[in-house]
Amino acid sequence: MAKTVSLLQVKGAGGITGVVQAGCEVLNADGLAVSLLVPGIGLEPEAFSNGRAQAFGDLQFTLGEGPSVDAARTGRVVSVGDLVREPGDRWPLLVREVAAVRVRSVFCFPLAIGAIRVGVLTATRRQVSALTRQQSDDALALGAALTHSYLSGEPDRLHLPPYDDFHHTVVHQATGMLSVQLQVPLAQALLRLRAHAYAKNRPITDIAQDVVDRRLRLSPPIDGESTPSADKD
Repeated sequence: MAKTVSLLQVKGAGGITGVVQAGCEVLNADGLAVSLLVPGIGLEPEAFSNGRAQAFGDLQFTLGEGPSVDAARTGRVVSVGDLVREPGDRWPLLVREVAAVRVRSVFCFPLAIGAIRVGVLTATRRQVSALTRQQSDDALALGAALTHSYLSGEPDRLHLPPYDDFHHTVVHQATGMLSVQLQVPLAQALLRLRAHAYAKNRPITDIAQDVVDRRLRLSPPIDGESTPSADKD
């Protein structure tokens, strides 16, 4: 991919945000995002090309499901030409909510070398579509170049940005507080936070900030509660 070199030169000059913005044009995407698999945290977004890419990433994070989540979990490319026509049991909550962020097709490319998974490159479009062979090859090449860049030639060491720079840092802070307040494991506290954000139809980062600032105190989870409820307040 000839354009990959120029994109990585953008990273050197303008940071990862410059890469995803330039990558949108290369892939003819309406949004592009790079997320990293952070030990002990999970899939954490590092950069978005625009607000639409951020909204889609936040929606997947809030619901705990979606093509980017699957790509990170399986290490396989996930390509969806029409999200609203996906089987109802694949991403049931995402399919219900995706119209609000104006995303119709999505293409997720794992950042990985063999069994080592670094993160996911996610491209979105507003219309029903498919990637051309050239666009798919370009995305794979860009993903491979980004993976190499993050590993910096050391396959057992991922070079991460500072923790405070992550988009969902406040969510993890709130999760820790809820774990102590509700006396539940961290994973269950995060599910409680997700459920509340979904029920209130608010960004999970806003709910988390309210918890951290002590403007909101959540009640213990209902018995058996494990995912955001399909019924909103």
